Amino acid sequence: MRESFNLPNQPGAYALLIKLSRPLSLPIARLHRPTLAPGHYVYCGSARGPGGLAARVGRHLRRAKTIRWHVDHLTTTGRVLDVLCLAQEPGASAQSSQSECDIAQRYLRLPGVSMPIAGLGSSDCRTCRSHLLLVPTNFALTV
Repeated sequence: MRESFNLPNQPGAYALLIKLSRPLSLPIARLHRPTLAPGHYVYCGSARGPGGLAARVGRHLRRAKTIRWHVDHLTTTGRVLDVLCLAQEPGASAQSSQSECDIAQRYLRLPGVSMPIAGLGSSDCRTCRSHLLLVPTNFALTV
């Protein structure tokens, strides 16, 4: 599936549009083991390590993997419908580039977009309540 998306090797931020066809119980005790309803979700993340966006998003697109992040529960159960990659320009600092927080906050202002579970996908973020959003079925990933 990785070949169907243009995944740059640069660091940057990304959004995944994920379809859940059935309820998904999450084994995350800190969040009281919530259940996500069937629907369309957007997860906003960042890729700053080796291999940049291609490595991180490519990992998310693989079905067989060790569950490491909250979003892994969705990507192993649901289907990734679309990917938006915002590569950091060469020579630009991470602070001057768009972040996953910027993407999540922009999407949250759109009609029909909500935050299903506070703390999901943003446990290392001090700004956002969640990086996972519930979106309408006709939602399109845009900048």
